[in-house]
Amino acid sequence: MTGGAARRIRVLVVDDSALVRRAITEALGRDPAIEVVGSACDPYVAREKIIQLAPDVLTLDIEMPRMDGLTFLRILMQHHPLPVVVISSLAQHGSRAALEALEAGAVDVLAKPDGTMSIGNLGERLSFHVKAAAAAGRVRRSTATTAPGVVPPLPAPQRLDPRQLIVVGSSTGGVEALRTILPRLPRDLPPIAVVQHISAHFSRMVAERLDTISALEVREAGDDEPLRAGECVIAPGDFHLVVEPVPGGFRTRLLKTPPIHHCRPAVDVLFRAAAEAAGDAAVAVLLTGMGSDGAIGMQAVRAAGGATIAQDEATCVVYGMPRAAVATQAVQHVVPLPMIPEAILTAVATRAAR
Repeated sequence: MTGGAARRIRVLVVDDSALVRRAITEALGRDPAIEVVGSACDPYVAREKIIQLAPDVLTLDIEMPRMDGLTFLRILMQHHPLPVVVISSLAQHGSRAALEALEAGAVDVLAKPDGTMSIGNLGERLSFHVKAAAAAGRVRRSTATTAPGVVPPLPAPQRLDPRQLIVVGSSTGGVEALRTILPRLPRDLPPIAVVQHISAHFSRMVAERLDTISALEVREAGDDEPLRAGECVIAPGDFHLVVEPVPGGFRTRLLKTPPIHHCRPAVDVLFRAAAEAAGDAAVAVLLTGMGSDGAIGMQAVRAAGGATIAQDEATCVVYGMPRAAVATQAVQHVVPLPMIPEAILTAVATRAAR
């Protein structure tokens, strides 16, 4: 392109349904920053077109003939790594295949719309995830190799402040980051609330998987539920999560207020609520992700006197959200992913000692 215009993101669409391929192509074609350069009906055709067309991003179905998408994804990541967004009906009901896709190297997993809406209705959301995947292809991927459940939790702080609250925000690459952090945290910690940008069909299974590898009790957040020490809640997809103080701890609230930064749940909503609920006893952690969600909330936590931690660029899949927060000068500590559990425990111990 001429005149200094940015190069468009080249996308290859892989799905066995011609109708779905056309719908994804039309939805992405509405974004001037994206160019769909081709499509493929199965992984064998996709393999040839990857070589011919050199796409920046692949959209990939899981259920396909001749070779399923998960098998193709694993082969692709081993021999020709490429940013992949999985779009599959298997993600509609929190399928284990969706988690396996992330573990195999997919940048994001989206559920194919059910009968109430079409793929074309995904619109901006689909474009957002493709752009996030393209950004992941241009930066260094996380080098953390911690095997979940193998490394024991770190020692717990000697004392806790009952007013303390830990809040975590993440997006692209965040599920894998949480799989690194949560197993290292001891059960004797203040309550933890997490916003991960995620499909509404997918959040419960993520919480269940994290629960199996963590000493903490991890669950999907419900509305008006108690949140106590030793517990970690994950915001359900399509609901904002806030935490409010109650005698002896905190309670959760789920909101259907409008999306922020095109996101619901939004990190900013949780972080601002934490600043109000816990004040200088709040600890906010911002992980990998595209965009700027969390930066305003991090400012609120810092202004309230709370501790603020952000993942560093070298270990982020996409250094967008942490970069935006660092630019506001609200981040006290910029830390590599494997060191974030220690940073959280240090912040908790420091505030308890005060």
